[in-house]
Amino acid sequence: MPDRLALVTDSTAYLPQEAIDRHRIAVVPLSVAVGDEVLAEGVEISPKDVAEALRAKRRVTTSRPSPETFAAAYRAAAEAGASGVVSVHISGELSGTYEAARLAAGEAGIPVRVVDSRLVGMALGHTVLAAARALEAGLGLDETVAAATARAATTSSFFYVDTLEYLRRGGRIGAARALLGSALAVKPLLHLSGGRIEPLEKVRTASRAIARLEELAVEQAGTAEVDIAVHHLAAEERAEPLAERLRERVPGLRNLYVGEVGAVIGAHVGPGLLAVVVSPR
Repeated sequence: MPDRLALVTDSTAYLPQEAIDRHRIAVVPLSVAVGDEVLAEGVEISPKDVAEALRAKRRVTTSRPSPETFAAAYRAAAEAGASGVVSVHISGELSGTYEAARLAAGEAGIPVRVVDSRLVGMALGHTVLAAARALEAGLGLDETVAAATARAATTSSFFYVDTLEYLRRGGRIGAARALLGSALAVKPLLHLSGGRIEPLEKVRTASRAIARLEELAVEQAGTAEVDIAVHHLAAEERAEPLAERLRERVPGLRNLYVGEVGAVIGAHVGPGLLAVVVSPR
């Protein structure tokens, strides 16, 4: 990446560390509070920690980074020689992170373009990587924002949760509240739409829900060149076989990433999450 421009994202992109290092991406962590203890995602608390806390029925909440934290990240970029920053973040419908970054950008001493991806997880991650490739190709701030926005617009996220209870507690389900009355009788499939978590389908059993998740991913991928991510929380036994089936069934698959969501998203979806991100090249 040219020294004149820098790239910033937040910890909910769940990018592999190798990609963060290779593209020199600065990652600003969100926070997770377990009881009265506030911990930085990806630094002080792991997905396993949050899954155990939820199973133990401990109080788990999340919070955005402060504008001051983003200001420090932008200041560090400037001090390292950057003349501008592209800052790409979790959906503003799900978190105040984008707003905090926008507030900090107004006070930065160098130009900062803040992008609301309207996504989360590796859907956000692929958007960040699109920005990284644009910067490495020598594109400017506005062109890089356009590249990231274009990738975000074509990226889809589908996910299954064992229960809507955690999403209900965190107020993150939007129109999916309509499913709550029958949540015990169905296994909900959800997706990101307009930056919000929305209901997609109701399926009667977990096995049927996972099979339908697979079909949705295959249909969305079609024959185009795509990158796919399979996310889970404390459900590796579901994620790995699903990833292998997608590897066999998606002809245009370029990169396949399998990994747990971090503590912030884990706090809102609960153990058992299974998600698929399809991101056309």
